Amino acid sequence: MKFNVKQALSLYLVTSESMELKELLNNVEAAIQGGVTMVQLREKQSSGKLFLKKALALKSLTEKYEIPLVINDRVDIALAAGADGVHVGQSDLPAAYVKKIVPPSMFVGVSCSTVEEAKEAEKQGADYLGVGAVFPTNSKKDAERLEKGMLESIVESVNIPVVAIGGINLENVQQLSHTGIDGIAVVSAILSSSNPKLAAEMLKSARLKG
Repeated sequence: MKFNVKQALSLYLVTSESMELKELLNNVEAAIQGGVTMVQLREKQSSGKLFLKKALALKSLTEKYEIPLVINDRVDIALAAGADGVHVGQSDLPAAYVKKIVPPSMFVGVSCSTVEEAKEAEKQGADYLGVGAVFPTNSKKDAERLEKGMLESIVESVNIPVVAIGGINLENVQQLSHTGIDGIAVVSAILSSSNPKLAAEMLKSARLKG
């Protein structure tokens, strides 16, 4: 299935590695029912075997709801699971080389935190950018917070969609309403909630009001 990446970025859920598969699937499904438009499977410590197992299970789920599944970092897992996209960081394979490996139907996202990184990712063929951390975050301990005004500068410097990530929650999401971003990416605001469906609904509603 071919997705409109810009539309898919609206409410972008990034998974939490600490969750067992059954809990992960239950929470992600609830979040999708609440309005999540894209799911990224992010695993940093898991074995390749477990990563693939989670990827295949999530692919079945996202296919059911006709939304894209993105794999973080691991191009091999993305290909093996038939994912819709792959997301890489600054220390991973450059987007230009990822594009050579993956089929044309698979989109590529790149994390960046400066205008220079954003322009380079666009030049290399990235389909969208993940920009952050926009607020302090507990989900990624080593994430540095963006300089003031950097998010807006990055949005203005590129012609591809931008999703903001890092510490976004119901209390601060409206602060991003005038930045020109195409979507928000969240982890804790949905997956740490006792009701992921409601959390997704409220985030979506708050963002639309903003």
